Amino acid sequence: MNCCSRCLGLALTLATLAVFGDPVPVEVAAYEGGFTLVRDGKPYLVRGAGAAGVDLATVAARGGNSIRTWGIEEAEETLDSAHEHGLTVSMGLPVAAERFGFDYDDAASIAGQRQNVENAVERHKDHPALLAWIIGNELDMRHTNPRVYNEVNELSRLIHALDPNHPTTTTISALDRETVELVRERAPDLDFISLQAYGALALMPRAIKYLREGPFMITEWGPLGHWEVGKTRWGAPIEQTSTEKGRHYLESYRTLIAPFLGPCLGSYAFLWGQKQERTHTWFSLFTETGESTAAVDVLEAVWTGRVPANQAPAIRSMRLARRPATDSVRLAAGKRYPAKTDATDPDGDRLVFHWSIKPESTETVVGGDFEASIADLDGAFAGDPTQAQVTVVAPDSPGQYRLFVMAYDGQGHAAHANIPFLVYGKRQ
Repeated sequence: MNCCSRCLGLALTLATLAVFGDPVPVEVAAYEGGFTLVRDGKPYLVRGAGAAGVDLATVAARGGNSIRTWGIEEAEETLDSAHEHGLTVSMGLPVAAERFGFDYDDAASIAGQRQNVENAVERHKDHPALLAWIIGNELDMRHTNPRVYNEVNELSRLIHALDPNHPTTTTISALDRETVELVRERAPDLDFISLQAYGALALMPRAIKYLREGPFMITEWGPLGHWEVGKTRWGAPIEQTSTEKGRHYLESYRTLIAPFLGPCLGSYAFLWGQKQERTHTWFSLFTETGESTAAVDVLEAVWTGRVPANQAPAIRSMRLARRPATDSVRLAAGKRYPAKTDATDPDGDRLVFHWSIKPESTETVVGGDFEASIADLDGAFAGDPTQAQVTVVAPDSPGQYRLFVMAYDGQGHAAHANIPFLVYGKRQ
């Protein structure tokens, strides 16, 4: 490389750094009798998703404009990738909840946490993709010390002193008036509050009476949670199919989010990615191998007004031993039973099926805390498990299990359903 080439390369590098070093100012402003985010001088409605472990290009391709995080792991890479795809980021800051053992009466712990927050803000505050700072996640869950929100207020003041260009918020898991008023009273420095609700989002028409007193955002919403659904006679939660979840996302957005935009600054759907939470499918908008489900199609439709060119398959029903999940299916150890799903594809794509059986989760953690994945059982089927109908060989050991089916269309989309079942007796 000659001297001119080296100089040109250095100039391009400095130009890139200059672009990435210029913050884009964001504020909350009064707007048409309500509130809006204003980004770079223009109203900005969040159409976003909580993203984890996926290519952020998929958010932009579906019409989203923002993502949120739950921490600062790989923050720089996330911000850079978001900026590359025209997305903004509401960045989660490392602020611990009491349920993890943090003591909000311990001055040394508080000082250490403040330093961690200061370090994160100083490092990322000027990135042009940054939209807002989220101070902790669901700090209200199982909390006993209201001083947590005094500290949230102090952290908000610290952040504003370091970064006057981006608003602050904290997320709460309850839609009740008492919690909302507690946060607003003890943390008035926050620019807005953030709500996280699943089935409880149905309370919005009543909650708006006190929510509209200030700006708010919905930073998590999605299917019915495992704590909100019907259960088998032995207490296993009955999960919606991916098709039912798609309908639930659509109804939730149309009736419980869109009508309240104004005081509501926008929303982040959960979860643009894949995770284990009671099952590997419960909150995951994508499969473990990256296929999108019906809820992703719904989000594209509500974000853009257009229907995707090729859509995810739909599952009409699933049965084990000729019975649905609501029948609390019981199987004798070692016996064989038919299992069948009725699935279709709106585009006429050929469907390939994958069946699996896993032991039922025994986790009791709350708030989406980490759960280890659960391995499939071997020898669970007789015949070809790629068809819509299979023969299940009930496990030899008595206990709780769950039968899953995935339907793939070969176009990057999938549908899924599962049935919890109980095995009794011993193999004869």
